[in-house]
Amino acid sequence: MKNVMILVFFFFLFICPVRAQQLVESGGYAVPVYNFAQIKYLFHPSENNDTTYIFNFWATYCAPCIQEIPYFERIGKELNTQKLKIVLVSLDFRSRIQTSVIPFIKKRTIQLPVVVLNDPDANAWIGEVDPDWDGVIPSTLIVKGNNREFYAKEFTYDELRLLTSKFLEL
Repeated sequence: MKNVMILVFFFFLFICPVRAQQLVESGGYAVPVYNFAQIKYLFHPSENNDTTYIFNFWATYCAPCIQEIPYFERIGKELNTQKLKIVLVSLDFRSRIQTSVIPFIKKRTIQLPVVVLNDPDANAWIGEVDPDWDGVIPSTLIVKGNNREFYAKEFTYDELRLLTSKFLEL
């Protein structure tokens, strides 16, 4: 539990200094909830930024999403000394946070930061993440400075590891 609260604190302090719409808590776990306007700057870091950011868009009702989350966790642990930040962006409905998202995090002992993007007008913001994105999940955005790639697909561990290494070397 202490690690999860530390991750939430880390996320608020270093990744997303914007105040969440809501912080949903259950059983010692807390998940921040944002609308797109509050976090859209995250998807466009400064071109001078030498950190690689990986944003995985997922939901607890998406079997392929659940399949690939352990790969993000593994890479986060393996490359924890690198300039790498991985954020799991849940697209679950606000009503499912306490019944699905938090139990999912607890059961699988997710260590990466998890946020819920709760913005009902998805058609207004999906294209801002990537102009070709039709909203399918899982999807992943990888950004480092001016370099950005978007993938509307499920990853294997090897694919994700290769892409992450490629971005870290840029």
